[in-house]
Amino acid sequence: MKKLESSLLNMVLVLTSVAVIMGGILAFVNHLTEGPISEQKAKALADGIKSVMGVDDITVSTTDTVRQNIAGKELTYVIYQTKDAKGNDLGAAVESTTGGFGGDLKVLVGFDPEGKILGYTLLEHAETPGLGAKADKWFQKGEKGDIIGKSPIEPLTVSKDGGQVDAITASTITSRAFLLAVNNAYNAYKATPETDANSGASQQVKK
Repeated sequence: MKKLESSLLNMVLVLTSVAVIMGGILAFVNHLTEGPISEQKAKALADGIKSVMGVDDITVSTTDTVRQNIAGKELTYVIYQTKDAKGNDLGAAVESTTGGFGGDLKVLVGFDPEGKILGYTLLEHAETPGLGAKADKWFQKGEKGDIIGKSPIEPLTVSKDGGQVDAITASTITSRAFLLAVNNAYNAYKATPETDANSGASQQVKK
């Protein structure tokens, strides 16, 4: 009996030791990769801002956070106000997230000072490859669902809902989610002091 107890105790000690060692290794690896991952995300964001604003020589003058209560859920948007090399206001790039068919759909949308869409890029999505994932191209300039140059002052909706935008074939849910993200991004942009607009449903917090 004592031998059995001794073996059980040894097993527990060995397993505990292995768990502690593995935990330490994972923490160390995470520490090593945390910096490069953060740098990669920052570069991807910077490249995304240039892409959606359509300008390479660009500066982010201010970064604002807008929180809006939509359908009882508080959503957060990040607005990157931009200027060109001469200090002229170019508008802003806005991060907006909604729930798509397969999960969260995060979009970066560029707006000019009047609120017209300059460009967009998908930052994150979990949509079906070949279907909902087509959102990264479908709504670009010259494509079937082209939204570039449009202003969401009147919310953009798919044609199936009586709107003016062609939905992705067999991916109406993703298309609705994408356009909702764009519409919400526009409302968040208009809620910032830089656009001289106010929204009773919005709380603006500057970083």
